[in-house]
Amino acid sequence: MSTTTPEQLEPAPRAGVVDTVPDGLFIAGHWREGRRPGRIAVENPATGEVLTTVADADETDGRDALDAAVAAQAAWARTPARERAEVLRRAFDLLTARADEFALLMTLEMGKPLAEARGEVTYGAEFLRWFSEEAPRISGRYAPNPVGGSRLLTTKAPVGPTLMITPWNFPLAMATRKVAPAVAAGCTMVVKPATATPLTMLRFAGLMAEAGLPDGVLNVITTSTTGRVTAPLLADPRLRKLTFTGSTEVGRKLIAASAEQVLRVSMELGGNAPFLVFDDADLDRAVEGALAAKMRNTGEACTAANRFYVQRGVAAEFTERFAERLGALVVGDGADPGTQVGPLIDAAARADVAARVDEAVLAGGKVVTGGAPVGDRGYFYAPTLVTDLPADARLLTEETFGPVAPVVVFDTEDEALGLANSTEHGLIAYAFTQDLDRGLRVAEALETGMVGLNAGVVSNAAAPFGGVKASGFGREGGAEGIEEYLETKYVGIG
Repeated sequence: MSTTTPEQLEPAPRAGVVDTVPDGLFIAGHWREGRRPGRIAVENPATGEVLTTVADADETDGRDALDAAVAAQAAWARTPARERAEVLRRAFDLLTARADEFALLMTLEMGKPLAEARGEVTYGAEFLRWFSEEAPRISGRYAPNPVGGSRLLTTKAPVGPTLMITPWNFPLAMATRKVAPAVAAGCTMVVKPATATPLTMLRFAGLMAEAGLPDGVLNVITTSTTGRVTAPLLADPRLRKLTFTGSTEVGRKLIAASAEQVLRVSMELGGNAPFLVFDDADLDRAVEGALAAKMRNTGEACTAANRFYVQRGVAAEFTERFAERLGALVVGDGADPGTQVGPLIDAAARADVAARVDEAVLAGGKVVTGGAPVGDRGYFYAPTLVTDLPADARLLTEETFGPVAPVVVFDTEDEALGLANSTEHGLIAYAFTQDLDRGLRVAEALETGMVGLNAGVVSNAAAPFGGVKASGFGREGGAEGIEEYLETKYVGIG
């Protein structure tokens, strides 16, 4: 996204839902303009037109946001857990009541079909409800010293002010998945949403204030110069935690930057998810699972199946059926009720997907369906299936954020596992088999933080989400999620 001055900008007619979104920075409970000249243009990827503009923060704005979080931290940490829980529960109720509004807003700024956007609202809201229930369950323990003479007391305390950097592909769920456990634990926050999709987070910040969250607990800054604004925050000793969802490349830089202050760090980074189909798989279920795992969010998801490894006995039938389903999907503006596949986020994203497919074809790959951009407006690319790829094709070796499914044939279980694990990433893998022993054996051998066994979607607020290897560390959701925002203190009692 670019930053521009109002004189250079003529916004397209805006939907009513966009008109009501606050367009400033949210600091210490107040909306204000950013100090950087000009504003950030937010586009609708289905049309390429400008929806609206938002404030552009500079380094001073970032410092002000951290100042507000620091000022609010002590009082928020002392707030009884039940009161923190009630804020989250009220937020859950408000978000659920406004599901259609938030869904349309996400569709307009990100492009996903309305049906998927509604699903994200349901999923995102569940983190608010889940952590409202976890807040009162924060506990320590008390025990006698095993050798006698003293007692052992352990307690939990909030980590403290937290910087949250969220991605553009799930603008609501990636916000609630971080904000809800922080609120439950008693941490204050500075949130930097993705420049491409800031509107949902700004609207959500207003909702949290309406739910009763005190001023300064949640602060939101939008900026066109993320590195310049966040670098001073990472170097500030008052900041105690960093949580980031995004690419492994950026994650590595943030981990390095966080080392000086020895920040508590949570990283949910890139993926390159394998999807294994064995000869004994239920093919109806496998094809449905493949469709869900590949095409959710138009393939723009770190959990998207990226490499399809199919055992030789069912490879031809699976490929034919999967290609047929992909080719039948309706591509269009996500706001249209019949759309099943929306646009990619921007022109660069579509160009990257097209380049990877073209490279694969030049190297001998065969396009079974799709393989080209769609339309002359917006950033659409046809759902695509490619076979006969060389092992070093980027469609296999790198994460592809788009609706492209490369299919590779394998013969043995060991071969499949070798192919699946031959990546630096380890976020999620999928496996389809009707043999329970094989399913558990494969799930244990896959080098990932999550496995979908005969399931194409596994995300759940009640389950820990996260990866291993270059896909990051830390977990979001589940009983584990709140621990990322808590420190353990031991008191020895004589």
